[in-house]
Amino acid sequence: MVARDGSTRDRSTRSAGGTARPSARPSGPRRPSEPTPAAPADGLVVGDPPPTARLTGVLLVLAGVVGAAGLFPTYLVIGGTEVSQSAGAASLLAGLVVPLTAVAVGGGLAAGRVPRFGLAFASIGGALSVGLLLIELYRASTSTVRPGIEVIAGQRVLTSAVDVGLGWVLGAVALGLTVLAGAFAVAAWGRTVMEDAGSLDPARPALAGAAVLLGVGAVLCLVLPAADVPDRIVTDPMTGLQVVVEQEGPQGLLERPGLALLGGLLLAGAVVLCSVLAPSLRPRLAAVGALLAIAVVVLAAGLTGLRDAAVSDELEWTLPGVGLLLAGVGYVVLTVLAWRLRPTPER
Repeated sequence: MVARDGSTRDRSTRSAGGTARPSARPSGPRRPSEPTPAAPADGLVVGDPPPTARLTGVLLVLAGVVGAAGLFPTYLVIGGTEVSQSAGAASLLAGLVVPLTAVAVGGGLAAGRVPRFGLAFASIGGALSVGLLLIELYRASTSTVRPGIEVIAGQRVLTSAVDVGLGWVLGAVALGLTVLAGAFAVAAWGRTVMEDAGSLDPARPALAGAAVLLGVGAVLCLVLPAADVPDRIVTDPMTGLQVVVEQEGPQGLLERPGLALLGGLLLAGAVVLCSVLAPSLRPRLAAVGALLAIAVVVLAAGLTGLRDAAVSDELEWTLPGVGLLLAGVGYVVLTVLAWRLRPTPER
């Protein structure tokens, strides 16, 4: 009886101990140990950029730094008058728009971040800089062949004799580096992996139409001076008759000969063609980079016209100058729209 009671007590003790053992499977819902990283809203896929793309970014940074440094020394000496592009805060603002943007975009591209954004910016910027470079070469070399009135950094000068300053040299080097960066960007485009889910595709036709309209308007405004000399009204003291006397103002974009005419035609054609091409680039951020490149060039031209009219008592801001500034702002708006148009994440 004692043994039986002992065995019974042992079994009950083992049974009680067995029931107290925790279950291997929890009764609640299973939770993952680590949170799963969320995929990008637009399905962006970025590969490792090739060395050519990183070199393009370095060239953009150099172009921006050299271009910003070229604003401070003497730009040109025209007819004995020294002209500098850093006379006042307005001049610096107009001159720093393109260099600072190039430094920011080029730094990201050199670091390998969103490479096609930087490549699109560099390729479009290089295409626009070809015409600008030819205009600069004309201004410093052959503008004395047919002397004319020019407005440079808010000063109305006659191009009878032109001497090159350090500021012009740095500016020309910056434009040359931008053109070279554009060539490397075109070469690296096909070897750069970057794609998204096509979130911008439904809006691309509307963006392209708006960009083309802005491009045509910008070209029409570029043809005429953004700041011009107003006509004078002269009163005859004997008869009291008032006569309008026209004063010679700055030459238009397509009124100059040689390299300047070729550069003006190339710049006008590049603005329109790049406006057509930019919204069609893939992925979405590539279109943003291309539109940004057009925006900063057109906006800088509009700000330059406003600067010339503001710092000179002899000049007044013209309607084409107002239109050019509005076109630059319009390109900025399109750039922001292309950047902000993203898909709504699925729940």
